[in-house]
Amino acid sequence: MVPQEVRRRIALVTGASRRRGIGAATCLALARMGVDVFFTYWHDYDASMPWGAEEDRPEALKREIESMGVRCAHRLVDLAADDTPRQVMDAVEQQLGPVDILVNNATHDDFNAPFEQLTGAILDRYYAVNMRGTMLLTVEFARRFQAGRGGRIISLTSGQGRGAMTGKLPYVATKGAIEAFTTTLAVEVAPRGITVNAIDPGPTDTGWITEEIKQDLLPRFPMGRVGQAEDAARLIALLASEDAEWVTGQIIRSTGGF
Repeated sequence: MVPQEVRRRIALVTGASRRRGIGAATCLALARMGVDVFFTYWHDYDASMPWGAEEDRPEALKREIESMGVRCAHRLVDLAADDTPRQVMDAVEQQLGPVDILVNNATHDDFNAPFEQLTGAILDRYYAVNMRGTMLLTVEFARRFQAGRGGRIISLTSGQGRGAMTGKLPYVATKGAIEAFTTTLAVEVAPRGITVNAIDPGPTDTGWITEEIKQDLLPRFPMGRVGQAEDAARLIALLASEDAEWVTGQIIRSTGGF
């Protein structure tokens, strides 16, 4: 049976718009722990990607979460907009209550941005979501957190620190900034009872991995399979739990040995 104190916790998860995504898997993993969930999504970004927008997914995910006996709400938001952090935090507090857990999962990635084609506009699109939006939402959460213990900030990063990711300069630069942000923020907010960590899930099949890419990746996975969204979600749930109270300022490479 889930302890009463866990049942009362509230999580905010950004970027939970797709059935196979890490955001949706994280919402479900937290709900299984008895955590109430508020998630955000941005259909315009998904519509511009190869997988397309799943217009009915937010309501379907909400029903699935609520079937586990917890509360759930969601909101369409543009994380790049200046006032989004305040608006989102206000919405969560009004509909569910004060936030205990923040999962920064939303990201911007055009998938191909070689250095020859870089412009200020391209860099700004990445910066607005991956850095500014994520950082401002994180700071807004930390400012408002009053519980004194049990606060959790968990961000998704990538493998940019382990080797070159050609054609992805704006992506690796902005994700690298989140790792640096995590390390220092962890020290600043520790007295408030908040832990701050980031995870690198490695190549994860959230719908972008074609069969050709999969066959290229498989020899580099000693466990014989590529990563799944649920792999990342389980680690996020662990970091959000009371058992992870002593884990902070860490960039965790959970890549199945990749």
